[in-house]
Amino acid sequence: MFVIRFFQTLIVVVLLISSAWAAPSGPVVVSSPDGSLKTTIFVNGDGELSYKVDRKDQSILQASTLGFQFRDVPTVGSDCEIVREQERKIRETWHPLWGENKTIVNNCNETTVFITHKNGAPDAAVTFRVFNDGLGFRTRIEPQDGFKDYELLAENTNFVFPADHTAWWIPDNWDTYESIYSQTPITKIGQVSHPLNPSHTHGAARGDAPHGCNTPVTLSTSNGLYLALHEANLTDYAGMTLVPREGASPTLKSQLVPWPDGVKVRGEAPFLTPWRTVQVADTPGGLIESSLILNLNEPNKLSQVENIRPVKLLGVWWSMHLGAETWGMEGGRHGATTENVKRYLDFAADNGFDGVLVEGWNTGWESWYKDDNFDFTTPYEDFDLPEITAYAKKRGVELVGHLETGGQIESFEKRLDATLDQYKKYGVTSVKTGYAGQIRPAGQYHHGQWMVRHYRKVLTEAAERGITLNAHEPIKDTGLRRTYPNMMTREGVRGMEWNAWSRGNPPEHTVNLAFTRMLAGPLDYTPGIFDITFANTGDEYRFWNKIDGLETKGRLHSTLARQLALFVVLYSPIQMASDLPENYEGHPAFQFLREVPVDWDESKVVNGKLGDYVTLARRQGNDWFIGSITDENAREFSLPLTFAKPGKYEVVIYADGKDADFQSNPTDYQISKIKLNTRQKKSLKVRLAPGGGAAIVMRKVD
Repeated sequence: MFVIRFFQTLIVVVLLISSAWAAPSGPVVVSSPDGSLKTTIFVNGDGELSYKVDRKDQSILQASTLGFQFRDVPTVGSDCEIVREQERKIRETWHPLWGENKTIVNNCNETTVFITHKNGAPDAAVTFRVFNDGLGFRTRIEPQDGFKDYELLAENTNFVFPADHTAWWIPDNWDTYESIYSQTPITKIGQVSHPLNPSHTHGAARGDAPHGCNTPVTLSTSNGLYLALHEANLTDYAGMTLVPREGASPTLKSQLVPWPDGVKVRGEAPFLTPWRTVQVADTPGGLIESSLILNLNEPNKLSQVENIRPVKLLGVWWSMHLGAETWGMEGGRHGATTENVKRYLDFAADNGFDGVLVEGWNTGWESWYKDDNFDFTTPYEDFDLPEITAYAKKRGVELVGHLETGGQIESFEKRLDATLDQYKKYGVTSVKTGYAGQIRPAGQYHHGQWMVRHYRKVLTEAAERGITLNAHEPIKDTGLRRTYPNMMTREGVRGMEWNAWSRGNPPEHTVNLAFTRMLAGPLDYTPGIFDITFANTGDEYRFWNKIDGLETKGRLHSTLARQLALFVVLYSPIQMASDLPENYEGHPAFQFLREVPVDWDESKVVNGKLGDYVTLARRQGNDWFIGSITDENAREFSLPLTFAKPGKYEVVIYADGKDADFQSNPTDYQISKIKLNTRQKKSLKVRLAPGGGAAIVMRKVD
């Protein structure tokens, strides 16, 4: 096993205990360090453990109950009393190995309340941490008489709102997050869904469970605040979804993804939940800039960190989604051949990329839905793994491996050690995993406790071998990359490939992702398609889609400049420029993809409006990279440059052309170069075409 230790560079102040045990004389109040956010914990008139949250005398959450229903155990949180509390202050500055910011401040006030029950339920402790921009709370139950092995039947965490706020959400499908976001009142969550989403189903075992949403779910209030609900540090527990609950006030209640027998979580005491999180901001951008989810995870446990680094890739990938090449050997169009992969490796090396992701190199793709079909170590006959890895090393780039399981988890786990050992043998330090399709054995779900355990097993086994991961069809991101920084990025999003074989992603989708899915953590959207309309892909190989009974060709709903901007807007430490090398060769706009970093010193939200537009600025060294995208409507901004240090800059702007339009003229773009002094010029004018974007490079020259 790898050596587990806490590894942090420069911890300034940590965990200052401000008081010992105390018996409460009434409701327990814990406030944020700046005093603006206040959480009150109390037992209501019915004997139920409850909490409420206020911000500057404005209600965020009204009285909301907490509780747990275990098999053969009285309800925890009912008929209870608070017997003591413990407080401490956390003042910490830490430095992640990689990320959107090189310095993260973790300031919060913590209170743990200890409860006993008159109904015979086990004693429990609930910890609240309150930050300036939100809060997290979790429950712990130690082993005690009558509580050793447990089966949790329901978690009764409620979020009661003072008004029916507007919500941006995706359906609570227990197997996927690959949906378009809907915008409805809280009370309509789960009742309607975006027309482009697949049918809302959880599979045969769903039963009569009510429909709701996956998290994060983002809310806007009528009085100008923005909220997000999610969870942090999801460990050996079921993923949490949220469903509307009838009551006097709009309410969302936790609903956990079940085991096949309906049990939500099973284990051996101590019982410990993930953190339930509520983020609060004055602007939508404030949610994006928050580090609350990361701060609720434990510090880095890995000692072997040499191979943990962000990378920018090309991929033998998009051609398969277009149908020009195949994952398997059928039809004589296999993509992962030795010759083809070397071509990609050469292009990566010649253009400053770090490596090439290769899908479809291992046998088994022709029999996807048969058990044990994937052989994770045996290459197809036209793919020479030793030769390719040696060639990559010679060219100064790397092969990024791929492990598609097809949902065959037991088969994959039997082969896991041998598979990872082979990658280590050939010097492959980064691997993409995939779990497309229904999980087998039947009855298990991607987001249930059984799969949460599996994902952790793969993560820790990879860490032992110095391998980083990019998980597709994953469990949700809950900030675990702080503890295991080899967990680099995840899909968990309706990404680029949907543009190849469906009606595609509308322009507002990627705008909304910045304010919703990206709050959970890095997302592997795979941007960078230059052949917007697939004009350079032969019709004989292209997927055709039936839309409203008519056959139509696929395409992106984006301008070319927007594809560049997505590299800044949608953060991932593993970014793949996903188009074919021939579509980049000799293209002037490709220079931006050569230059844009994938690791940042500082990130700022310049402007943004949910569903409409967003602009982010990210710094590496003295250089700033700015990405701005809009929905189907054109925009003109005067972007303030207050994020940049005063001084002289050389600026390159990759913008939509004057006639650009994502529908009628998506590839019209222009590149302009200017010089500016931010001591004199305080803003920069930007025009975005319908469905468009802008990518800007600001290099400091003094």
